[in-house]
Amino acid sequence: MQTPKIQRVIAIMWPSFLMAGAATILFFTAFDPQALLMDTRFADLSRLGAYTIGFFLFWALTAASCLLTCYFQRPCAFRGEPEKQA
Repeated sequence: MQTPKIQRVIAIMWPSFLMAGAATILFFTAFDPQALLMDTRFADLSRLGAYTIGFFLFWALTAASCLLTCYFQRPCAFRGEPEKQA
């Protein structure tokens, strides 16, 4: 039985959303965004803007990790067997 596409998307995006939230909290507890951006061209970015950008970067990173995990869970075809279409 084929898993619905929306269920596969949610299986990737929801855990990555939760982990991005946790990573953002931990990262910005240890590092002040104003201090990180002081010597860059983004020095005028507000803390809230830095938190937002950091969250979405962590979300993209953890979504890529979840996507690769789901991809590598699929069984592979043995030599000599035709590959089945998913």
